[in-house]
Amino acid sequence: MKARLVVFPIKGRNWCFSRSADRTPPESKSSIKPQTFKDLWKKFSSDGRSVAQNAEIAIDFAAEKMNRAWHNLEKAPVGTFKNKLHNLGLRLMSRVKPSENFLKSISKEITKVEVTYPMSLNPHLVRRRLRHIAMRGSIIHRRYFYGSLSLLPFTAALTVLPMPNVPFFWILFRAYSHWQGLKGSEQLLLLISNCSKSQNLPVTGENRIETEYNDSKQTLHWSSDSPWVPQPSKELEKFLYAHDDKGCVSDAVVSEICKAFDLDKTEVLKYKKSIKRRVDAVLFVGHFSKRESKRTSRGVDDVRLHFLRDRGRIERRKEAINLSGPIREDGASGDRESTLSSS
Repeated sequence: MKARLVVFPIKGRNWCFSRSADRTPPESKSSIKPQTFKDLWKKFSSDGRSVAQNAEIAIDFAAEKMNRAWHNLEKAPVGTFKNKLHNLGLRLMSRVKPSENFLKSISKEITKVEVTYPMSLNPHLVRRRLRHIAMRGSIIHRRYFYGSLSLLPFTAALTVLPMPNVPFFWILFRAYSHWQGLKGSEQLLLLISNCSKSQNLPVTGENRIETEYNDSKQTLHWSSDSPWVPQPSKELEKFLYAHDDKGCVSDAVVSEICKAFDLDKTEVLKYKKSIKRRVDAVLFVGHFSKRESKRTSRGVDDVRLHFLRDRGRIERRKEAINLSGPIREDGASGDRESTLSSS
């Protein structure tokens, strides 16, 4: 199975990674997938599969059940409790990072990827960025996958409450989502890493691309069966650099790119929103650190002022003691004692 990936910079070093919509009709697997728990048990006992294959079948069965429940919530009338749950789920899923959805779209059936990118970019840089997002995704999603699994027993205890256990199903969905992201990142890393073995093969004809950038010209070679095929695009180059909105791609340009390359506009716009969130977070942290530094310096000045006051008080007390003479254990001064003795 072949997939088309579109890569382009949104703003500076912030890039967008998205997969084009697959227009090929999916294969019918309704007769193969189990529909009930009884069918699932029969599938486990009939065929001699390994534990990993049975676990994958069980995960697919649970995912199918969750998809059906989600579609039922989507069809609920407006204003009902199910409709409110559906709106809550949409708000929660809108906060999922777009890179996670991108990695989830790389399934194990994909054996070849065609990467479309602007012609001005270095193909080695594009490959390196894809490897980076795949390696980073494998680390992050593995960590969050085990973290979500550890939270399932605690959220399952909330089933005793007389209401739907929304936290349990959300944590279950996040665990499945992180598992998909982990598998997708591993598959993408495998495809991108395997291409290095076949890049240096001498091939002539259509499989040779000459890419000119900066002051040097590099020629890229790959074989016809390479799992990674770079495709520099002049059309994408025109979209990005003909309509530039203060260093960031505008929403109108995003819409044109999504129409031209069959991308999901909502997922592409998430990259822009994530950049804005990071900028706002940096500004907030900078403003907070300035306030804390001012407060700290003000506190240091207050401590220094109190120290000087106490020091002045101690000095005045010492001067008073020196003027009054030595102090005895009963608290009377030496001058008073001499006065009493003379009388």
